[in-house]
Amino acid sequence: MASASSTTLTNVMLAILEKKTNSLDLYRPLRNFIATNYSEREAQNLEDDLETLKQLRSDVERGAGADSLSARRDLLQNYYKALCAVEYRFPISPDKDHANTVSFTWFDAFKNRQKASQQNVHLEKAAVLFNLGAVHSQMGLSFDRSAVEGRRQASHSFIAAAGAFAFLRDNVAMKASVGSSITQDISVECVGMLERLMLAQAQECVYENTIAKGSSAGVCVKISRQAGLFYEEAFAPLAVAPLNQHLDKGWIAHVQLKAALFYAEACYRYSLELHDKEEIAEEIARLKSGVNALSEAKKTAPRGASQQLLDAINKLEISMNHNLERAMKENDRVYLMRVPPASSLSPLPAFAMVKPMPMGEVLDASRERMFASLVPDSSAKALSRYTEMLDDITRTQAEKLQQGSELARVRLKEMDLPDSILALEGNFTLPTALKEEVEAVQICGGPAGLEAELQQLKDLRRVNHEMLVQIEEQLQKEETEDSQFRNQFGSRWTRPQSSTLTKNLQDRLNRFTANLKQAAESDARIERSIRENAALLSILDCRPIESALPTLARPIMSLDANEDAVVGALKQNLRKLEILGSHRASLEDMLKEMKRKDDILPKLMTSTGSQEDLFRKELSKYDSICQEIAENLDSQEHLLAEIQAQNDEFAAIFNLEDYKASRENGYRQIEAAIAKFREIKDNINEGLKFYVTLQDAISIVKQQCSDFVLTRNIQCREMLEHVQKQMSGLSLQDGKNTASYSFPSAGQPHQTQRINSQQQHDPGYMPNSSQPPVSTYQPTMPVYSQTPPYSRQQQSTPPYHAPVSSSYQPPQQQQPPASHEYGQPAYPGWRGQYYNAPPQQAGSMPRPPYTITPPYPPSNQSGYYRQ
Repeated sequence: MASASSTTLTNVMLAILEKKTNSLDLYRPLRNFIATNYSEREAQNLEDDLETLKQLRSDVERGAGADSLSARRDLLQNYYKALCAVEYRFPISPDKDHANTVSFTWFDAFKNRQKASQQNVHLEKAAVLFNLGAVHSQMGLSFDRSAVEGRRQASHSFIAAAGAFAFLRDNVAMKASVGSSITQDISVECVGMLERLMLAQAQECVYENTIAKGSSAGVCVKISRQAGLFYEEAFAPLAVAPLNQHLDKGWIAHVQLKAALFYAEACYRYSLELHDKEEIAEEIARLKSGVNALSEAKKTAPRGASQQLLDAINKLEISMNHNLERAMKENDRVYLMRVPPASSLSPLPAFAMVKPMPMGEVLDASRERMFASLVPDSSAKALSRYTEMLDDITRTQAEKLQQGSELARVRLKEMDLPDSILALEGNFTLPTALKEEVEAVQICGGPAGLEAELQQLKDLRRVNHEMLVQIEEQLQKEETEDSQFRNQFGSRWTRPQSSTLTKNLQDRLNRFTANLKQAAESDARIERSIRENAALLSILDCRPIESALPTLARPIMSLDANEDAVVGALKQNLRKLEILGSHRASLEDMLKEMKRKDDILPKLMTSTGSQEDLFRKELSKYDSICQEIAENLDSQEHLLAEIQAQNDEFAAIFNLEDYKASRENGYRQIEAAIAKFREIKDNINEGLKFYVTLQDAISIVKQQCSDFVLTRNIQCREMLEHVQKQMSGLSLQDGKNTASYSFPSAGQPHQTQRINSQQQHDPGYMPNSSQPPVSTYQPTMPVYSQTPPYSRQQQSTPPYHAPVSSSYQPPQQQQPPASHEYGQPAYPGWRGQYYNAPPQQAGSMPRPPYTITPPYPPSNQSGYYRQ
């Protein structure tokens, strides 16, 4: 079986030459227009843009030979965008008020002697777009199409060329043809033909790559047939006037033969599949159809086609005739099938692998900054007026859309929809604010977490109590030892009694004990409140919280059993209402996008008619969307009426009023539980804060007691030693006063110095005014000769203010500033202040220290007990 292909000899394609033009100076006419219609200063400011435009035009005039194809492509694209900026700002026409000295001249690309001259920028734009497509076609021919990558790049260039010609046909060709003179190459018919030709050559490159990859016959049939269709579409305008007389006969022959060649190629490839399926009759018909197409094309095509293309056609024709002869013999000898006529055959399958490249983004001049500052005053005022009219339309329509959405929301809320439907399906949720409050309670531990915090209160109270017991034991031990020595030595033991020195400390300890007792009562009230409200608080432990709410149940008995139909119809209308809402949102977005893209400045700058007519025409673009908005709102109104009627029936069937009442009661229970939880939580937090602050105050007193006991122990040892020496007759003083203790005269100055030193360095030292003047005991070791290591200047002390009952001033320890006063009122949830003792009667102990203000003593006071 012959399997030769024509593709090895079909590598002949066409490229288009650029149009040529005459030299033109755009600089001077445009500068004069700016100076005349705006100002000389504006013309000076735009000198750079004018020079750039002049240079672009000069580069375009040089022709294709001066630059590489890619540089030429970029030049033409940049010049086209510059022309768009010129079009919007410089009216070029014979009118005396326009730039009437500019005339563009371009020659036909196919017949160089024909030319067109217009005072119209559209001719210039059409010529530039034509040359852009021509450059892309030349780039396609420049690649090495003997390799796969070269054919891929060539196909891409032909696609770009097709895009340029399509953009010219759709956007500029008709405007350019309005002028007094026009060349045939930029007519709608010609550029449409060139677009199809470029697509055909791009599809041909794809087909060559398909053959090179060894694709199946079915794939090759589809691609080759589409290439033939593109060539047929290109040949159709070439076969009739005016193009059949305008283009070279070789072009027409080339396109006609290529169309026949790729049709025959598709028939040949399709016949190979038919032969493998043993469908001999259709194989014969397809081969005959392809051979006839080749023969007819060779007979009717003009002369001038390339010999390479003719050789490819002859080669394919020989292969098809060979296969046709073989198939006819097989059919005559074996199959004996009736060959169908060509007219009864179905069209061959085709698949387009290429389409014109969109050039809108490539040639978009909206971001072009050339002459951006140049806007005619009349155009600016007209644009402002149009913008106001447009704003009024968009604002009115946007308000209608928002009012429609708000109306739907309010009406549904009045009908308790879709909440009642969700409740029936078990998907009901709490109101957002209430649900967030419940989640906040559950995150912080919920009711179960209150027990743990209550245990923290008990632990802190126990710690404070234990500290008070330790202080009491420490003071009791010191007092016991002092009493033992006093009993042992009698009048010789002249040191002040412990009870007279610790009165302030004992008073404070008593107040702390009373505070702890009252705090325990408050803790008990908290614990009792948790127990009493356990049932109410338990609702907050439900997860999800909606499970604690009543459910909307179906009726136990139904007379007509139509509740499912009612629910279904109601849900369907709710979905329709949701669709209408989504449509309104899309309409609003569409309205905003239309307004954003609505730029009529170019039309205002080039219009010569009535601005009012232009405004009406431009604003009519919004009539359709305004109509859609009105229809949407009308549809919603009718739909809401249906939903109201269906919801009334739904409420009657499912006893909705009772459900709403029970649901609202459930809401109130949850709100009450949250309020009670927060009340208890706040009380516990205040209690924790109180205990921590009280612990700090007790720690201060504990340290003061430790310092006191240490000092008393030192004094005890010194007095014991002195008394023992006195009793043994070893006293160093001759006893000038029998009621006092004497020391050797040699040590007297030193002892006096120690006492003075103590008075100077210890600001808390004061002579005991309660002691008899005869008791002038002087210790043998300097207790206060310097500040003890544990004594630091006190920065702040708790608010312990009590009367001074003793002049003993033990060293004072520095404490850090309290972060808060434990004397502040505690929980606000109970009667009165949570941890405040009842009012004191006259003669009772002072009020608890944390309720006394000011919290700190004057800065000139110091000492353990003078607070």
